[in-house]
Amino acid sequence: MQILVVNPNTTASMTAMIGGAARSVAGASTEVVAVTSSMGPVSIEGYYDEALAVPGLLVEIAAGERAGAQAAIIACFDDTGLDAARAMANIPVVGICEAALSIASFTAQRFTVVTTTKRSWVPVEALVQRYGMAGRARVRAADIPVLALEDPASGAAGKLRGEIARALDEDRAEAIVLGCAGMADLAAELQREFGVPVIDGVGAAVKQAEALIALGLSTSKRGAYANPLAKPYLGALESFAPGAVAAE
Repeated sequence: MQILVVNPNTTASMTAMIGGAARSVAGASTEVVAVTSSMGPVSIEGYYDEALAVPGLLVEIAAGERAGAQAAIIACFDDTGLDAARAMANIPVVGICEAALSIASFTAQRFTVVTTTKRSWVPVEALVQRYGMAGRARVRAADIPVLALEDPASGAAGKLRGEIARALDEDRAEAIVLGCAGMADLAAELQREFGVPVIDGVGAAVKQAEALIALGLSTSKRGAYANPLAKPYLGALESFAPGAVAAE
């Protein structure tokens, strides 16, 4: 089976790390194709970045579906563009936040999501509520710029560890969810260090995408995720008119 993993920001080095994390948990028969968005912000930190990352994300998912991908993963913890992608695509699309929260719920009654910046805190809390986990999950921000995760000299890893320690103590968390795709390569190490389940959304999404493919399931096209109605789009978004992106 082939799974497309899309990094909806435009930082290729982060895509390489995310792709490696995805391949490390994928089954022997699974091909992981990791791609970087060709347009948009270098990192996604807040609502504005998220909105402007969606067009590039949709282009990559459409291209991956045409190339034979059987499922797609959106590798941003904001689940950037997830609803739009599910409406556009005819293959299952998995967001790493939804995947991570569902896996965490199998491992613990109480867990904490540790995300990056304070501006991401409220969007992630909204997702926790949307996915029905508000009674079980808390959200914390370690005050780490996303791209600092790639710089060993930035102190980001230390801030992340400090916030995890506080979550275990103050929240009485029984598991930790890493609230950024850029943390994917740290999960195993942090799990050994803290002695509790540490869930990375990239790995969680890969296993869920494999399950959907194996079960022959895709997104329902009845109701909310029905394919968009045909209509013209004007100006710079003309090429995003329903059907146009998928046909390119």
